[in-house]
Amino acid sequence: MTTQREVHLIERPEGLPSEDHFSIVETEVGDPAEGEILIKNTWMSVDPAMRPRLSNNQQPLNAPMWAGAIGEVVASRHPDFKEGDSVQHQQGFRELLLSDGEGINVLDPGDLPATLYLHVLGGTGLTAYGGLLVTGELKDGERVFVSAAAGAVGSVAVQIARIRDCYTIGSAGSNTKCDWLKNELGLDAVINYREGSLRKNLKEAAPDGIDVYFDNVGGEHLDAALPRMNPLGRIPICGMISAYNTPGARSAGVTTLSNMIYNRITMKGFVVYEFNEMREQFLSDMIGWIKDGRMQYRETILDGIDNAPKALIGLFTGENIGKMLVKLA
Repeated sequence: MTTQREVHLIERPEGLPSEDHFSIVETEVGDPAEGEILIKNTWMSVDPAMRPRLSNNQQPLNAPMWAGAIGEVVASRHPDFKEGDSVQHQQGFRELLLSDGEGINVLDPGDLPATLYLHVLGGTGLTAYGGLLVTGELKDGERVFVSAAAGAVGSVAVQIARIRDCYTIGSAGSNTKCDWLKNELGLDAVINYREGSLRKNLKEAAPDGIDVYFDNVGGEHLDAALPRMNPLGRIPICGMISAYNTPGARSAGVTTLSNMIYNRITMKGFVVYEFNEMREQFLSDMIGWIKDGRMQYRETILDGIDNAPKALIGLFTGENIGKMLVKLA
């Protein structure tokens, strides 16, 4: 038997979670039986979508938290896996995983960092790709606004817009993030939403209006974007991070929905699994863009499983630029 640690949710948060809502629990893991593998996790993914599960009963109490992870097979009695295989799964927030192989995918990152398959080449990248190109029906040369543009999804979305020769506006919550968006990712306009009036600043940044608003935030951002939308504009709703820590996930009031009528604006939510059939094309495009320098990325890394709760909380206090990850020893 081997001792390992895992993160449990022990109390459902109301509002912003604190580290007291979680516990680091030691458990023992045995050797694989016939048809099983033992995985040693090396990286864990931290995503805003984990937050609603804490309050809506999707994440069980006193059980390992579900999250994306990358690890190495350290022992195998399964015909489809061998020792040394790099694998990816959704049962993260633990150091070791004993598995029958269900939901475990062998990962071959080639000459790229394996961590990219937890963001740019993984779910967050596909979310931005499908949400912008399919749900948002993006056309070359349009005017695009992306909220939470320095996050894992938003930073990919703004770069896809730039690749498609769009006038691109992004919002973020700090000058450091805004500098990265403006000076390294090359956005045409960047708004620090914590400074001044968001509605006024967006109006100034979008003198010719907005054709596609990729919404990661909801609330005040959506309220500010609607009056700027051009006729036949599209608003793909990716997330509403402004509401995730409020009871019932209720966001700030949106008072400008009447703009949808005569401008014939389309607003549509989406989820990443809608785009699974285009994963091969997504990977081909994205790997090409990474290698030719048109797709950049940032990772915010915390060390050790003890810091996993802090990493999750940090998503909602603005601690990350790009993808939030936890690195395991």
